Order: sequence, then C-alpha cells, then structure tokens
Amino acid sequence: MALGRKLRYGMVGGGPGALIGAVHRAAAALDGEIELVSGAFSSDAQRSREQGAALYLDPGRVYDSFDRMAEAEASLPEDERIDFVSIVTPNHLHFDVARAFLVAGFHVVCDKPLTNTVPDAEALCRLVGERGVVFALTHNYTGYPMVKEARSLVREGRLGEVRKVVVEYPQGWLATLLEASGHKQAEWRTDPERAGVSSALADIGSHADNLARYVTGLELEELCADVSTLVPGRRMEDDAGVLVHYGGGARGILYASQVSVGEENDLRLRVYGTDAALDWRQEAPDYLLLKYPDRPAERLSRGNAYLSPESRHASRLPPGHPEGFIEAFANIYRSAGRCMGAAIADEDPDPLDTDFPTVQDGARGVHFIHRAIESGRQQTWVNAAYTPPK
Repeated sequence: MALGRKLRYGMVGGGPGALIGAVHRAAAALDGEIELVSGAFSSDAQRSREQGAALYLDPGRVYDSFDRMAEAEASLPEDERIDFVSIVTPNHLHFDVARAFLVAGFHVVCDKPLTNTVPDAEALCRLVGERGVVFALTHNYTGYPMVKEARSLVREGRLGEVRKVVVEYPQGWLATLLEASGHKQAEWRTDPERAGVSSALADIGSHADNLARYVTGLELEELCADVSTLVPGRRMEDDAGVLVHYGGGARGILYASQVSVGEENDLRLRVYGTDAALDWRQEAPDYLLLKYPDRPAERLSRGNAYLSPESRHASRLPPGHPEGFIEAFANIYRSAGRCMGAAIADEDPDPLDTDFPTVQDGARGVHFIHRAIESGRQQTWVNAAYTPPK
C-alpha cells in the first residue's frame, strides 16, 4: 500500500446480533490491509461496550454515540486516529452519521441505500466534493469478478448494441408477517420511520438497479412501477415490478420481491444485445454465460487467464475454488481502502482500484427508489432521469 501500514477504521452500528456488521468486518479484514480500532456499535451504550469487548478493542476507543466518536477520533494524533468510518446502521441514520464523519475530515464506507431522502443524498454528494475524500457505497454485488467480466464484455462491444435488460431479485424470507414476531432485521426493514419511503425496493431493488446500471452503463430515462404489499398487516411494500426505459432506447424489466416463497437470494441479471447476450446469477457467482444466436453458449469461469484484467484483479483463488459474498464485499473495501491510502500519501491510485460504487452511485440509487415509489402510487410512467447535484 501507498502508506506502508494498515488503514485504521471505526464502525458505527454492527452491534451484538447484527448480521451486516459482521459481514463488513470480515470483508474489511480479508486482505490484511485494514484493521478495526474503534466503534460506536449501538445506540445503547452498554451494548456498544459489549461489542467492543467481544472484538478486543481498547475500551477507550469504544464510544457511546457516533457524534462523540467522530469528535474524539478527530482529536487524536494523526498516527492514531481512524482513517475512515464504516457505517452499518439502519437506513435512517446513514445521513447523520456520514455527515458527522465527513465534516470531521474522514473517508467513509457506507451501506446502502445511501440515505432515506433525495435531498440528503445530494447533500452528501456536495459534501464529499467539498472535502475531497473517498466515499464508497457497499453495493457489494459489483465486487464479484464475473460481474466485472460482464461489464468488460459490454464495454468491449461483445454484445453489440444493448436492447434488453432483465434483472430480478427474489427472496422469500418476508413471506409471512415476520416483523410481528420480534425479528430484528424484519422489524426495521418494514418500519417507515427507519427504512424510509420504501422497504423491498430500498433493500434489494436498489441492488438490482445498481447491478444493471453498473454492467450496462445505461442510465434511466423513465419507469413505470407496480408496487404492492402482499402480506396482510405489513406497513410497507414487499413486492415490486418495474418497467424501465433506458437512454439510447434499451428496455428493461426489474423485479424485486421478498415474498417469493422458496427463494433465498437469487439476484440474476440478463443483458441482451444485437450480437450476443449474457446471464449471471448471484447464487452461482463464479460463472457467466455468454449466449449467441448462431453457436453454443460459452460458460466463462472465474479466475481464468482469458478473462479481463478487471475480473482477474477481483479474484483471490484459482478456478474451481469458490469465491462469494464476503469476497465481493472485500473487493469494495480493498479498492476503496487503497484509494484512501493513495489520497493520504498524496499519490495516484491504481486505476483498477478506482472501480467501486461511490456517493454518486448512492444518490442515483436513492433517486431510483423514490421515482419507483412515486410511479407505484400514481400508477403511471414517471421521469427517472438523474441529474448530478451541483
């Protein structure tokens, strides 16, 4: 690394029993380039201290609140303070936590969605630009090597002109009123006060939208969404289908559902061009199908020398040794971390390390969520074109 040392980070959220916090910690540690040194793991001070103790952190670096953490870490000497913060709280806290650490001068890694409102997302974009810091958003599916290969194939023109994009993300874990049983993850994801304007579209639909945009490079022009609540008693949507018009004339279909019984985490992307098509599934992430109109399909396999530099850069193991969810997360942490290290050392990063979702990707995602919910409520097509904030 440019710094000649590990990057130091602190975490906000991810307390006892939190799934995604443990995933982030495992991913950040995977390559041995980043170490956790501080945290405000819960809004409950005792639970925060319990998590800090479980992670063997210095008790003096485990805080009762994120604002106290930002202030205290900024006051430490440069060779002790954190380099960045990882935000793994429920959605409604993302903006306040990110703003506090950006104002204090820290780089940021944040879970998706970026914020609950479009104005808050745009405010973070402006603040990141003003501070000149690295801001990574963990749309982790972009970290898979074969997703990067798919993107490379589209960029090289191997598919010809893209005509059709089909992206689906079915889950079945919310097929019953699970939130009524006290299930922590279900409770906050279906609570408008914490989840924001959307549940299923914010939780998994935003991943589907981001994946399609990442691979194809296409931007939304307009969309028409059917947004439904299919489980009686639920306060937010749990199923959505979206028709999409992309710039350049391509058409798309996006399906996001958390009530599809029997499904686990079957995110799938198909892109159809004038010359070829591609097909990738998250539940079999090491493989990418490339289909042709006049010859048998090719099955491309992760880790091989025939793949693009971007795909090979994102692989750690030889072919046939499965890589997955943690490694995809780790690719975002490694790339963002190396860019942070380069920024701290006043050096230019390796171009291959600049390939990770940014605050602007986060703002696009929030924009998509709100336009889709608006369309669903009005039952009509809406303008979905995104204009970056100035």
